[in-house]
Amino acid sequence: QVQLVESGGGLVQTGGSLRVSCSASGRTSSNAAMAWFCPAPGEVREFVAATNWGGGNTYDADSVKGRFTASRDTAKNTVYLQMSRLKPEDTAIYYCAARPESPFLLPRTWVSPKDYDYWGQGTQVTVSS
Repeated sequence: QVQLVESGGGLVQTGGSLRVSCSASGRTSSNAAMAWFCPAPGEVREFVAATNWGGGNTYDADSVKGRFTASRDTAKNTVYLQMSRLKPEDTAIYYCAARPESPFLLPRTWVSPKDYDYWGQGTQVTVSS
């Protein structure tokens, strides 16, 4: 089992920045893929960004490219989602997800919630207008 705990959410003004964190514990793998999702209209959860422990590759959804990016700190078993130039429509609960094994090059096809096995409880991000 892998446990994921998100933190760092909060209230931020339009145009501001925020970094949320996801701490992983339990049977984590040095090759795991980690991703961020948030609810979207018509979808249970929409892919935001991903990274992997081994290669440190990152992949950001086109909808947030240039504003959001994932990163990781392997020493702390923590992944981050750095968000900048926030908009009110970014308001959502952001969920961290993990998949135990990943190739060195993070597959860009792993963008569905079904591609990930473990989930955190989420952290609320609210962007005020």
